Amino acid sequence: MSPARAVPPAGSPERGERGAHADAGGVTDGVAGGPSMEAEPASRGEAAGALAARTGAAAFVRQTLAVVEAEVRKLRHDPVELVTRAVQPALWVLVFGQVMGRLRGIPTGGVPYLDFMAPGILAQSTLFVAIFYGISLIWERDLGILHKYMASPAPRTALVLGKALSAGVRGISQAVVIYLLAAATGVAVRHDPGALLGVLAVVVLGAAVFSTFSLIVACLVRTRERFMGIGQVLTMPLFFASNAIYPLSLMPGWLHGVARVNPLTYQVDALRGLMIRGGASQFGLGWDLGVLALALAVLVAVASRLYPRAVA
Repeated sequence: MSPARAVPPAGSPERGERGAHADAGGVTDGVAGGPSMEAEPASRGEAAGALAARTGAAAFVRQTLAVVEAEVRKLRHDPVELVTRAVQPALWVLVFGQVMGRLRGIPTGGVPYLDFMAPGILAQSTLFVAIFYGISLIWERDLGILHKYMASPAPRTALVLGKALSAGVRGISQAVVIYLLAAATGVAVRHDPGALLGVLAVVVLGAAVFSTFSLIVACLVRTRERFMGIGQVLTMPLFFASNAIYPLSLMPGWLHGVARVNPLTYQVDALRGLMIRGGASQFGLGWDLGVLALALAVLVAVASRLYPRAVA
């Protein structure tokens, strides 16, 4: 049996050197993949963070859809608005489209003029529905509903996005009207599921863009009379400074430049490529959707910052 080794006294140089080696060995073991007390808490923290992110995203979606459901419920209780909104596109298709279709001087890319114009009238109908959507914000403020929204735990972004998507539901009702008019007048529309889903997505996206812009105007002017006046001023320039009823190639240079920064131009272009047999997107469907999505993101961010101003 070997003799027992003496333990150096505390504070001696030998004891300190051994302790230093032991500490270094423990650190090395942890780095090299050995057991470490910090690894488990770190993994738990990452898992908790991921769970919190998923929970937060799910809560945001629920809050946004709750706003959409509340707005759609209003529409269900007052469906007369859908009937009155159908009059204007009917006049454009049945009167303006039939008359202009007799002219041969408008380049339409090889499709009849009525086929060329139908996506533009759908986009116009969506614009007219969405651009006056902000007046509901003023009504809700006067009735005290907006104060309840602001006191809820829902983030302002969810409130704005929910209202924007609910405007898209109204836009879908206009799409149904246009498709019925197209069937009655012989417009060659596509009925394959992919094209129909694409049209619905573009309609909702376009309606969300212009309704969010309308909410921004409502936050700034804050009175019904001013809002209606500004809405009337904005509607027709947005419509005529687009490719809804004539191609961009016919426009003078200054108007062509305005049309290129008009979101309605890209909505019409996307609808023309998705909706009409033989139709094509001038800028490309991906570019059209990208411009609309970017415009929506910017407008939602601005409207979210201005939303509390509507209550004050």
